[in-house]
Amino acid sequence: MTNPMMPVVQRWAAFSSDPAGGNPAGVVLDADGLPDADMQRIAAEVGYAETAFVAGSGRRRGIRYFSPVAEVPFCGHATVATAIALAEAEGDGMFAFATEVGEVAITTRTDGVVRTASFTSVEPYVEPIDDGALDAVLGLIGAERADLDPAHPPRLAFAGNRHPIIVLADAADFDGFTFDPSAARTLMDTEGWPATIIVLRDLGGQRWEARNIFPVGTLIEDPATGAAAAATGAYLRATGAVRPPAQIVIEQGRHVGRPSELAVDVPATGGITVSGTAVPIR
Repeated sequence: MTNPMMPVVQRWAAFSSDPAGGNPAGVVLDADGLPDADMQRIAAEVGYAETAFVAGSGRRRGIRYFSPVAEVPFCGHATVATAIALAEAEGDGMFAFATEVGEVAITTRTDGVVRTASFTSVEPYVEPIDDGALDAVLGLIGAERADLDPAHPPRLAFAGNRHPIIVLADAADFDGFTFDPSAARTLMDTEGWPATIIVLRDLGGQRWEARNIFPVGTLIEDPATGAAAAATGAYLRATGAVRPPAQIVIEQGRHVGRPSELAVDVPATGGITVSGTAVPIR
């Protein structure tokens, strides 16, 4: 029997028009007064990479994100799913979410029957990655420094979460790498990386493909990561790989059978804008 005191959990696939693609996210729109322990338990029961819990009413609301094992400071795909869920009930327009890392503005619009949400990250930064951490990331996926794309140096990038970013030169290395999930989790916890390890490949023509290592719950690799896409936009701007203003497209999820596409707008300064669709998972 359903507990009438427990909130309704919506299920959405973000960054895809197909419920079988994209990144699944749980969305709870009536989380006012819900204890942290209940939010953590619900996120674990849902089992998706993240579930978003929304408090308040109107166009400005508080939001928190929980993975199956811990609270996460920011989650892009759950933000997109939440905004589209709210727009279904309240209509398109701008929403503002108060997150642990600051206020995130997100706008929804509908073109025909397709509703899209676009969020702008908090102010990003990009910094060098420690040699030991870089070697640990490369060792995790069985790569060496010679396998890196010399045009794109490794960095740490922040646009809500801190992500290490490496770019592999060879398509076979990119498609073929494997990793030990428990070793990945140990590395991420040791380094204080709350979200994903980003591995990129330059497809040319402002298109990139990403694999995002994220061992949590039943997941090993994230099929679409909005926060990582924002960090990637910041990384490409900081390293001179794009000349802003620019729009790039990130393909993700092919390796886990949930293909996704994220549009990333990179301005000359300030936050990075990430756009995508979301559809209900029935």
